[in-house]
Amino acid sequence: MKLKLFFTIIIIITKIQAQPILLDKVVSVVGKNPLLLSEIETSLLQQNEKQDLGANARCKVFEDLLFQKLLLSQADRDSITVSDQEVDGELNRRIQYYVGMLGSEEKFEAFYGKRISVFKEELRDDVKNQLMAQKMQQKVTGDTKLTPSEVKEFYNTLPIDSLPLINSELEIGHIVMQPPISDEAKMAVREQLDKYRQRVLNGESMSVLAALYSEDPSSAKNGGYYQFMRGQMVPEFEAVAYRLKPGEVSEIFETTYGFHFIQSIGRKGESVEVRHILMAPKVSQLEVLAAKERLDSIRNIIMKGDISFANAALKYSTDKDTKQNGGIIVNPGNNTTKWELSELGEMDQNLVFMLENQMKVGDVSPIIQHVVDAKPCWRIVYLKSRTEPHKANLTDDYTKILNMAIFNRNKTLIKNWISKKSKSTYIKIEEGEFKTCPLEYNWTINQ
Repeated sequence: MKLKLFFTIIIIITKIQAQPILLDKVVSVVGKNPLLLSEIETSLLQQNEKQDLGANARCKVFEDLLFQKLLLSQADRDSITVSDQEVDGELNRRIQYYVGMLGSEEKFEAFYGKRISVFKEELRDDVKNQLMAQKMQQKVTGDTKLTPSEVKEFYNTLPIDSLPLINSELEIGHIVMQPPISDEAKMAVREQLDKYRQRVLNGESMSVLAALYSEDPSSAKNGGYYQFMRGQMVPEFEAVAYRLKPGEVSEIFETTYGFHFIQSIGRKGESVEVRHILMAPKVSQLEVLAAKERLDSIRNIIMKGDISFANAALKYSTDKDTKQNGGIIVNPGNNTTKWELSELGEMDQNLVFMLENQMKVGDVSPIIQHVVDAKPCWRIVYLKSRTEPHKANLTDDYTKILNMAIFNRNKTLIKNWISKKSKSTYIKIEEGEFKTCPLEYNWTINQ
């Protein structure tokens, strides 16, 4: 794949961090848009971090960027616009990502040697152009939808040797039983937290109290400290943090992790700094054992055939994300219900051993210890299906083949679009290494 059919926009951070290019120059012009050597070098740095580009890497990147410049030129002709709000939102999203990687806005600014506001202004035009090119590409490819007959027709055109090898994949479901937390346990935690809150209000150090008493292992060692931007914390926590003024202490509030209160340190733009203390209501050992016994009873009636696993999940599971789907767990990596064992191993090695060595399709596991939101619970796992390693086929791998067909359709649309639009757009490649590049697509180049 030479041109990126689903053109992922990546901020040009690398060029600021990389060694400066002493002699920049224009290597091509598309319409009124110059393509600079520095853009090619930057893109090469970014892509080499993710994949081996192989032979003709510089020419592949050159053609990718030539395509982007053609998209931008046509976007201008078609009066495609990008609002300041869209640009600001994209800039904030990208800056937030890198601030999260480096740890704080201060570390970000120290690393790049400039304030974030300056950084954003320097990148504003690049981001605006990238968003316009993305909109233009979406216009070219449209919302591709294929019928099953079209997918089958595409599959039949594929040589057997070109079909991808699919590793063994499993579909699994589970029923989770989380012990209920009593009102008394919740009240006890709130009362204890209120004592700590009053001590902070009376002038004691929030940092010291968080280090001593907070049950958040990620922040307690740092005195309860967090710096974050929107979208990085659970919504309830963010809602409270963004309302507070510097130095203000929140009321006690609840999230899925337990009960908290926050002291605001300050806010810089969309970034906030806080300290917090977390305490989770304790579940008694009796309640934990009672939950296990309840799940054991549910497993028994499933094994007897009195209820299907799917109906039992709907009726009894405490996992709201899966109970409506018969307990089947969706793989967030591919948005399907198919999992490779290596993917499951990232979550639970014991479960992988059980699935690989002890369970057959249709089996329900013994009761397994589990953790949800740092709280102990139990679950049973159902092995719905398992495929052996095989060449992709329509029966087992329809979604994968559908995605291949969509990619192929979009590639054809782009190929035809480049052939047509390059004829009516001024395109010049300057003398030098890129003049002799073997290009995959049919470009009309001004000589």
